[in-house]
Amino acid sequence: MNSELLSKRLRVVASFLPKQAVFADIGSDHAYLPCFICKNDKTARAIAGEINEGPYESAKKQVKALQLECQVSVRKGDGLDVIYPNEVQQLVIAGMGGTLITSILEKGKQKLNRVDTIITQPNVDARSIRIWFLHNGYLLTDEQIIEEDGHIYEVLIGKKGDGKTVYQNEQVKKQLLMGPYLIQENSATFKKKWEVEREKRQHALTQMNKAKVVDNQKVAKFKHELQMIEEVLTK
Repeated sequence: MNSELLSKRLRVVASFLPKQAVFADIGSDHAYLPCFICKNDKTARAIAGEINEGPYESAKKQVKALQLECQVSVRKGDGLDVIYPNEVQQLVIAGMGGTLITSILEKGKQKLNRVDTIITQPNVDARSIRIWFLHNGYLLTDEQIIEEDGHIYEVLIGKKGDGKTVYQNEQVKKQLLMGPYLIQENSATFKKKWEVEREKRQHALTQMNKAKVVDNQKVAKFKHELQMIEEVLTK
């Protein structure tokens, strides 16, 4: 199995797993990521967790076809229910919304004692993951932004540590929204994403102001976000 069989976003996720990884991939789908890692590193061990019957069966077939049963354990269950306390050192949760990722982390917090690295790839709402890391003893150590097949994805890495050290007090809301490392890098893909987000918020504000009853709190929130986005895009 070579890297061409992994999507670009999963190749980025894979790049943050160390040699001899002992990790769980939650919402593993067809177990492509665990199989890729374990095929290329005979010392790696993985758990492929999947809640849905179809992908769970596909994952089992994939692992069997590649003769990786000794390295990859495919388990059916909800979120972190598929792992035992202290069983893994790294955790991957990719390809779902940020809010769902944080709810999985929150619900399974007691399983994270030995987990020193959490690799996430939210499809939307990366901010909620940054906030969760900040309040739960994980330092955001890296962020990547990539475009693939017309979609823009962010990959966020959290490692055990003081989450506050990466944020500046007067910039914290902006950094949580847009990402401290991504703001600094200010890549073309980042700009593209936030130009779209700016338009979405402008459109939403127009619609809100047309409503019979205007939700002033929501309007103020969107205006503040727009201001932060403008500040970054025009610097």
